[in-house]
Amino acid sequence: MNYPSAVDYILSFADYERIPRSAVVFDLRRIEMLLARLGNPQNAAKTVHIAGTKGKGSTAAMIASILYQSGYRTGLYTSPHLLSIRERLQVDGEPITEKAFARLVSRLKPEFEAVNESGTYGELTTFELLTALALAHFKESAVDYQVLEAGLGGRLDATNVTDPEICVITSISYDHMDVLGDTLAEIAAEKAGIIKPKSVVVVARQSPEARAVIEKTCREKGARLVSVGSEITWQRQTAGPDGQTFRLKGISGEYDLSLPLAGEHQLENAAAAVAAVEVLKEHGARISPESIARGLAQVHWPGRLQVMRREPWLVVDGAHNADSARRLVAALRQYFVFQRLTLIFGASSDKNIAGMVAELASFPNRVIVTSSRHPRAVSPDSLSGEFTRQGMSAEVTENVSAAIEIALAGAAPGDLICVTGSLFIVAEAMEYFVE
Repeated sequence: MNYPSAVDYILSFADYERIPRSAVVFDLRRIEMLLARLGNPQNAAKTVHIAGTKGKGSTAAMIASILYQSGYRTGLYTSPHLLSIRERLQVDGEPITEKAFARLVSRLKPEFEAVNESGTYGELTTFELLTALALAHFKESAVDYQVLEAGLGGRLDATNVTDPEICVITSISYDHMDVLGDTLAEIAAEKAGIIKPKSVVVVARQSPEARAVIEKTCREKGARLVSVGSEITWQRQTAGPDGQTFRLKGISGEYDLSLPLAGEHQLENAAAAVAAVEVLKEHGARISPESIARGLAQVHWPGRLQVMRREPWLVVDGAHNADSARRLVAALRQYFVFQRLTLIFGASSDKNIAGMVAELASFPNRVIVTSSRHPRAVSPDSLSGEFTRQGMSAEVTENVSAAIEIALAGAAPGDLICVTGSLFIVAEAMEYFVE
């Protein structure tokens, strides 16, 4: 099996990133059966497990970078990917190679099919297969730590098959309500499903409704709760398009740190990451203030307030719900200096588009709506209607490349173009510049 055929094989299964989630039955017993056939690779390394609505990928990348800079061989599993599915399976900051991916899929394919042929708990999904591939790859690579980002929710997510050294719950807001529930309490209960008995849980700042659910779960399971924002605090010192510096007071020390990611929310993610590695240090990990500083300074997490060009600025950001859209507006105002703003916006059909548009509509001077190639992409005409309802006219384009070319043609050197609304839109914008 070569790399393209391996990818096609993995994507031939039910993929809840591309199909209606109502068509997927979430059942951890499927992946548990598969992992048992593989020798339970999930138990081969110490685990950091991260759930949340926003910031979980950034936080995971920061923790993995700090562990690597501390001298540990480190696996990182995230989703979705931007340009290549290989991005999801990384060891020491390097995506799995095409050759290794194809070899791994070929080796595990008989086990995938044996589980599906049994039919005991239904057919495996694409995400479950990718999770098993990641865990097997990390075992083969003899990683010391594996940092796992939950894909959807937490309680029934395929990553929830380990006994982690530490759990992290990042900011919770409204998203994936078709699966997780209509209230913040219901969504928080799903995220809190990663909390294990007697574990340690680092929790980002939350709404009172979500916080109450997490605290209750910790009490019931005898888990220690570490609070970002009270036990871990920070003060931003400098900020700009290329990142920021800040001073952080953690559980066991104070640090002067730099981060190559813009946005106030990234400081909160960094605080959660530092708290997590401080807990690992309490458990015996060799982590120094210097390795924490190096890890954050060298973290790589594309597609989040990422500058693709200057004069004019062109920035891509994967904000895809109302709360992240609000944070994006704040970050653009705080971290960039520009004259006029052009917004290029596209979104997926399962998102709160009206909420995102309400947060974004009053800010730009010009709006261009478009759609990605993703099957869940909303038509540009529908998006235009949402902006009209907010009193803002929007130009309609058929694809991301056309939207970027139109925006660049009408922009002055001091202007800013922001591409947002979906990671799929961001990915196609990045493709445009790669090509």
